[in-house]
Amino acid sequence: MKLTCNCAILANAFQTVSGVVPSRTPKEILKNVKLEVFENSIALIGTDQEVGIRYVIQDVDTAEAGELLLPASRIIAILRELRDDTVMLESTGDTVRIKSGHSEFELPLEDPAEFPSISEFDAENYIVVEAATIRQMIRRTIFATDTESTRYALGGILVETEGDTIKLVATDSRRLALMSASCSYQGEPPSPESPPVIPAKAMSMIERSLSDDDKEVHIAIRDNDILIRSGQSTIYSRLVEGRFPKYDAVIPKQSEVSLQLVVDPFYSAVRQAQIVTDQESRGVNFNFAPGLLSLDSRASTVGQSRVEVPISYDGPEISITFDPRFVAEFLRVLEPEKQITLELTDGESAAALKTDDGYIYVIMPLSRDR
Repeated sequence: MKLTCNCAILANAFQTVSGVVPSRTPKEILKNVKLEVFENSIALIGTDQEVGIRYVIQDVDTAEAGELLLPASRIIAILRELRDDTVMLESTGDTVRIKSGHSEFELPLEDPAEFPSISEFDAENYIVVEAATIRQMIRRTIFATDTESTRYALGGILVETEGDTIKLVATDSRRLALMSASCSYQGEPPSPESPPVIPAKAMSMIERSLSDDDKEVHIAIRDNDILIRSGQSTIYSRLVEGRFPKYDAVIPKQSEVSLQLVVDPFYSAVRQAQIVTDQESRGVNFNFAPGLLSLDSRASTVGQSRVEVPISYDGPEISITFDPRFVAEFLRVLEPEKQITLELTDGESAAALKTDDGYIYVIMPLSRDR
């Protein structure tokens, strides 16, 4: 097996695929990336057996076809340090020679036949979503997952389709993030018994694999797993087991107070209020009064603060206590100039933050005795 490739392109591909390569695993072989060489193209494959990715690079100078296993971390380290534009890889028996400019490395190889494979995307029925849209949807929901919960479904993102709309939903039971967008279908729309829940790790992998040049993402939902094709990559993931909460019941149907806020000044105030909190006293009081929002925080070991923000509001005074981290995480994924709508019922009920492009974020207040 022999190939010559652009060094930067190969380094980027290895960096992308390494996102699923486990650093600790009882199966040492999974710490490798499988390299498959074809005529004028190569495919890099990485997996932890729950999530996997197949990344294809076209227009590669390949003299001989074949396949081999490469130690992911060491290859990435080598490619990162090379200064020449191209790199040559050639396998000779049980070793691989890597040469670029005046640098040359020789590494031992393992048997590629023992490595799990990730098939190409061959689905006939799948969902079609714009790449920029799915990237935004993932960024706006993934932070609300709970990867440490014993309720496994909370460690993933629910994917639900209805007509020409796709929804991503994530929750850790203290807050919920929902993003809706338009979609289309190739072939028949999916009809699973229940909407699939995709692990957060796979969703993060999808977002990282997307480039600005990618136009569409294709999502094929199967009984126990899912395939996602985007640009040069195909991502495989098993679905999360367990029942996802009925998220519709969490979203407030009506509110007593509705006000408009701009992300940048609101986010700045939340970050300032968050400074004077500690592990014992995370809560910040959000006090809404005509023309003014004040954020009060107090921690016995840190001190206290009061941050005021002028707002366009003339309703009744209302005070509610939030964990500022949860508010900040919502604001962080939005454009600074974006306007949001905050809907409140009272100081004890869930609040909803909404945008005009299909994003809803529900957050539960903290008890007032904190």
